[in-house]
Order: sequence, then C-alpha cells, then structure tokens
Amino acid sequence: MDKHKTILLHPQIFVLVAFLWSVPPLSLAAKILVYPVDGSHWLNMDILLRELHQRGHKLTVVRSANSWYIPENTTHYTPITIHADHLTSLEDPKYMASFLKRNIDIQRGEGSVWSFMALQKEVITLLEESHKSSAEMVRTILEDKKLVKTLKESKYDLMLTDPGFAGGVILGMYLGLPMVFNVRWITNGEGHFAIAPSPLSYIPTIGSRVTDKMSFANKMKNILHFGIGQYIDHLITRPLYQGVISKYIDPNSNVYSLIQGADLWLMRVDFVFEFPRPTMPNVVYIGGFQCKPSKPLPNELEKFVESSGDHGVVIMSLGTLLGSLGPDISEIVASAFARLPQKVIWRHVGEKPSKLGNNTLIVDWLPQNDLLAHSKTKAFMTHGGTNGIYEAIYHSVPMLGLPLIFDQFDNMIRLEARGVAQVLDVATLDADILTQALKNILDENQPYQKNMRRMSSLHRDTPLKPMDSAIFWLEFVMRHKGAAHLRTESYRLPWYSYYCVDVLMLIVSLFMAVCLLLVLLSKALLKIFVKKRKSKKD
Repeated sequence: MDKHKTILLHPQIFVLVAFLWSVPPLSLAAKILVYPVDGSHWLNMDILLRELHQRGHKLTVVRSANSWYIPENTTHYTPITIHADHLTSLEDPKYMASFLKRNIDIQRGEGSVWSFMALQKEVITLLEESHKSSAEMVRTILEDKKLVKTLKESKYDLMLTDPGFAGGVILGMYLGLPMVFNVRWITNGEGHFAIAPSPLSYIPTIGSRVTDKMSFANKMKNILHFGIGQYIDHLITRPLYQGVISKYIDPNSNVYSLIQGADLWLMRVDFVFEFPRPTMPNVVYIGGFQCKPSKPLPNELEKFVESSGDHGVVIMSLGTLLGSLGPDISEIVASAFARLPQKVIWRHVGEKPSKLGNNTLIVDWLPQNDLLAHSKTKAFMTHGGTNGIYEAIYHSVPMLGLPLIFDQFDNMIRLEARGVAQVLDVATLDADILTQALKNILDENQPYQKNMRRMSSLHRDTPLKPMDSAIFWLEFVMRHKGAAHLRTESYRLPWYSYYCVDVLMLIVSLFMAVCLLLVLLSKALLKIFVKKRKSKKD
C-alpha cells in the first residue's frame, strides 16, 4: 500500500518541482523604469519587456499620450502617460507617408548636388522636430514635482531606454539610476561612434552607403556623412537638450556626454551582419534577440501558401511605419509580382493596384516571423528594417531590398556585401528591373540561397541565445548597482587629452627647445672657432 502511495506521489512531486523551478526567485525581482522610443523601436523593446516580465521583474513604462504604438492598457507593465499640448507624435502613419513621398520624389529627381542637399534637409528637419518633442517631454516630466517625487520614492533599480532620442537618458541621469541602452542608433548616428575608436578609413557611418572596403572616393563620401552627423550633434541635438540638462543635471554636461556615461549597451546587431570594428567591454551584442520559432499560420493563409506548390511564396512587407509606396510604385511592384510563377503575400495599406495578379494576396497585416519560417517561403522583399532582416537571417530567407529612408540603405548594403541580398534603387525602379531581380533571388543556381544558409548557420551558432544574453546582463547591472568597471572614462577627457595633443605638444616643444639650444650652441662654438682662427692669423 505504502509502495503504491509513493509511486502515485512521484508525478505530483515532479509537477511541484517543475512549477517551483519555473517561478522566478522573488529576491531577484527588480523594479525597472523604461523610457522607450515609439514606432518600430518599440516593437523590439516590447519583446525585451515581455521577457523581463516573465522573469518576475516589475516594469514601469513612460509614454506620451500621443503615442501610436505604445499601449496604455496592458498587463506586463505599468504605464506613466505624459500629457502635454506641445508634444507631437512623428510616428503618425500619415506624417510618415507624407515624409516618405517627399523623399521618394527627391530621390527620383536628377541626382544632383541640389537633390542631395534637399534630401538631407528633409531628414534633418524631421530629426530636429523629433528631438525638440523629446526634449519637451522630459522637461514636462521634470517640471511635474509630484511625478518626480513618485519616481524617486519608487526606488527603481534600473533605467532601460533607447538613446535614439535622449529623454530617457536625461531622466535616468537625473534620478541617478544605473543605465542600460537597448540601442543601435543614438541622437546623431551609430552608437559605436560615441564610445569606441571608429576609424573612418574602414568604419562606414550612417548614410554613406559604403562597405568596410573603401576606395578613395568612398572614404571622401564617408567623411562627408560623418561631418553631417557632427553638424546634427553640435548644432541641433545638443542645443535642443542643453536647456533641460543645464537646469536639472549639470550646466557643464551635454547630451552626448550623458549618453557616453551609460553602464551597458545592448547593441541590436551582431558581427554576422555588421562589419568588424573596435568595440568596448560594456557593449553586448544581441542582434536577432527578437527572433523566435514559428507558430502555425492561420488556416486561410496556410491554404494560400500550400497552393503555391513547388514554386513557393514571396513575402513583401515595408515594416511598421511604412504601409505603402504610393500608387505609381505600387503599380510597378504589382506588375512585377504578376509575372512570377510564385505566390506572393504583400502587406499593403491603401488602394489595391490595378495591375495586381491572381497570384498575389494583399493583406493589411501579416505574421511575418511565421511566414518567413515556412518551408515554402523562397524570398523576402523588404525595405531593410532591422527587425525584418534579422528574422529573415534567422529563418534563412534571401532578400530583395528596396530601402527608402534612414538606416535602411546601410542595412541593405551590409546584406549585399554578404551575398545574401540584392538592392534596388526606388529612383530607377521599373517592372522589368524588379522582375529580373526577383528571378535572380529565386534562382537556386545563384549564390543568394547558399550564402544565406551559411549566414543563418553562423548567426545561430552562439554559446548563448541573444535574448538570454540580454537578460543576463540586465540582471547583472541590477545585481551590482551598475557596471562602471566595464565603462571607459575616456568621455570625461577633453579632446586634446583624448588624442594626446597635450603630450604631443610637450614632445614637440622639447624637441624644438633642444634644436634651438643646439643651433645657439653651434653658433657660439662657430664664433669662438672663427675668433681663434683670426687670432692665429694675426
């Protein structure tokens, strides 16, 4: 009898142990203040937050009342919604559609210096408005004494923010919290440039559209775009944030030095995708952390995919902010898709193109990760957003890139250099060019599919999954109240000290002094010699 009872208890004990093992230890649960960036940046931040929530951490998210993508009513975090009349949301899909149309019109014009300047002006104007809104939002928070008191009394263990816009950086510094970035871009460019040596001879800067193997002309182009980044930093972003920094933190600081003072950088790339470059001990690479195994497709979508037979399926999506390309380009895309034997699933918002083929299914939303993981998916046509390209790498799907704005060009240049993608220019796009490019990507005799299988294998072959690495280092910073031992203090040095100009000037001064001394000594000896010789002659 006792024996039978013992046997019956074994499954119950197993279930109890499994339950206790799955519950996160209460001693490790921490309070995290999150200050995200809206739009596509929010998508990958939210994935990280859901994982932190599952591990028992309490999350508080600061959001604007005008936010389009960060929900107020949710179960995995507590929102703090900031209401202010002067805050604008530049993630408004209508605003982004208008911005995209102006950019495409400029790109499709003649490739002159004037069109280049017009394009840069559009981007700089957008960034200026965005940073102005970000600075006003954090000012609104710090001027609300009741809210500030609540934030201080909450005794958060960590500030998790995206430094693309610096509101979270300023708030975290004001509260004196250990700071972790979920990052790739900062206020004026790529994050590495703020903390690690970045020689422009082989490190491409944003907008340059060059690889790490640069010709002389490419280096000139790279330096030009680095100069544009410096213009944005010194003449736009620093002045916009300086008022609130001077008032609430330190008048001798600036937004760039605050960013450099972060404890840890969770960098949303890896070196399978990114070009090799110098780095720092407090940078942790989590490229592809948002990737995950697929779920079954909805029944209707599964039937459509299976109906493709041996030809397979092409997926097209322009990401979170960009739903469509405009009527004229959409007609070109529809015409090219209609010429393919493959079935096509196209996320498209707006009026259906008149040249849409019977092989093309238009949807206003699609389960991108699940479709890319499907065995019948043969190619992915993308704008080049980071989330989508990493899902394609994870699931080994070659890409056809149609970059439109921001970092999308640089992303696709990297994939093209790896031999896993072909990149088209929207300015010269027509149905024939697009059709041929799609056929190249789909052709098994071309190297794209082979190269992508290798790239996917390299991306997956890591000792720790990117998400697990991100969580470990977040909890590491919380356990140790920061990670100052990993952070270089070089950002505190003045530029002349950083580049050892003071030491060089001393060496040059000593060298010149010795040279001068030798010259004077030589002159004195020469005079003595001449005088003695003259005396002998006399």
